Amino acid sequence: MKLSHILVIIGAIALPFAFIAVKKAMSAPLPVGFPTPTSHDQIEIKQYPAYRSGTYTYEGNLSDATSSSFNPLFQHISNNNIAMTTPVEARYPSETINQPLQKGKAKVSFLYNNSGINPQQVARDIQVEDHPPMLVVSLGVQGAYGYQSYLGHIAKLKQWLAEHPEYEIAGEPREFLYDSPYTPNPLKRREVQIPIRKIQ
Repeated sequence: MKLSHILVIIGAIALPFAFIAVKKAMSAPLPVGFPTPTSHDQIEIKQYPAYRSGTYTYEGNLSDATSSSFNPLFQHISNNNIAMTTPVEARYPSETINQPLQKGKAKVSFLYNNSGINPQQVARDIQVEDHPPMLVVSLGVQGAYGYQSYLGHIAKLKQWLAEHPEYEIAGEPREFLYDSPYTPNPLKRREVQIPIRKIQ
C-alpha cells in the first residue's frame, strides 16, 4: 500500500477524534451570571457580575502573554480540581488604548465557575482575585487570535468611545478568548472590551 493511501486512512480515523476534542473544548461553561458572547463585528454595552479568578502576571512581549501563561494556570486548576470554564481573560496595560505597546505587563486569568470556589493550593506565581461587577463596551470578533489584531480592535472601541462622550474609560482593556488552541482559526471567538462608566 502506498504511503499516501496510509496517510489518508490515518487522517480519516483521526478526524472524528479531532472534531470531538474541538467540540468539547468549545463547550466549557461560562461563569455563573456571565452574558453570552457578543456577535462577530458587533459593538455593545454589557454588564458583568462579580467573579473570581486564578491569575498569572506575565511581563515581556505582549504577543506571548496568553501562551506563556497557559501552563501555570492549567496547573493551578488541575491541582485544585477546578473545572475549566470559558473564556480565558487577558488584561493589558491601559496604555494600549492609545499606543501600540509591544512590551509590558499583562494579567491572564482562568475564571472560576462561581465566587464560592476557594482553591487550597495556590502557587506563588498565581493570585486568586475577586473582581467587582463591571460595565464594558465590547466588540465581538471571530477569527484567529493575536495581539496585533487586538490592537486594531481596541482602535475600533476607542472610536466608539469618541462617538459616545457620555461614557468614560474605567479600567484596563481586556480580551475574552472563548476557544481552545485546537479550534480552527476561522471558528475562534473572542471579545475585546474596555471597562466604562457613565459620566454623571
